[in-house]
Amino acid sequence: MLTRRAALLAGAGAVGAAATAGVLTAVTGHGPAGSTPAAGAQARRPRSASAYRLQPLTGYGPPHAAPRRTLVRREPLLRVSGRGRTMVLTFDDGPDPRYTPDILDTLAEYDVRAMFFVCGEMAAGSKELLARMADEGHVVGNHTWSHPLLTRLTRRQIRSQLERTSDVIEDACGERPEWFRAPYGAWNRATFQIGAELGMEPLAWTLDTLDWTTPGTRSIVQRVENGAAPGVVVLSHDAGGDRTQSVRALRRYLPELLDSGYHVTVPRRDYA
Repeated sequence: MLTRRAALLAGAGAVGAAATAGVLTAVTGHGPAGSTPAAGAQARRPRSASAYRLQPLTGYGPPHAAPRRTLVRREPLLRVSGRGRTMVLTFDDGPDPRYTPDILDTLAEYDVRAMFFVCGEMAAGSKELLARMADEGHVVGNHTWSHPLLTRLTRRQIRSQLERTSDVIEDACGERPEWFRAPYGAWNRATFQIGAELGMEPLAWTLDTLDWTTPGTRSIVQRVENGAAPGVVVLSHDAGGDRTQSVRALRRYLPELLDSGYHVTVPRRDYA
């Protein structure tokens, strides 16, 4: 049985091999293109609401008239590609009533949307937090029921893990999730196929904060600031252990990213 650390590192290696192909194309329609990463403190600007922070990468359009079909991918999407200095923040393993509300409060303070990949066994007892996520414009994604290593499960078990979690999300948010993420970043052909059958796109990450190792708030902040760049998808956690450092780090690096000109937002699905 792999430990969480060993499994994650193994999965991250597999994901890294596909890094050049997994790109989600999207545009923000705001700001000039740029590639300079954020580093260190920047001059503060007034924290007034900014419309672009409330917009997903390509906006919310009307429902598609034709049936929507999800392609079966061979690797997960790892980053977003578009105009402007756009980044996506993602949080895994929750929701956890000890930490998730604080993260939602910080995101609300700066009018920023993020993605939350939730585990069904956590979400089933905290549906009010899922409802809040949806109400505040965040994307709620599927992170399986019990966070297993999917590559060791049968197709039937993989489907059960994903379907049960989608059921909880639909019950709490009113619609089924459009995105999923494999625990430990461990993907295989069956996972991609079943995810697509359930109408979900696979999203991995570009930058791992390693907050699950509890390296210290400063270390998490520095990792985000040093790795910030257009198209980056940041992985953090709001559950699965003591996430106090993750909460504190977000309060520090989010205003720095915004002051540096980054558009922190969420993607929109492209359907075939």
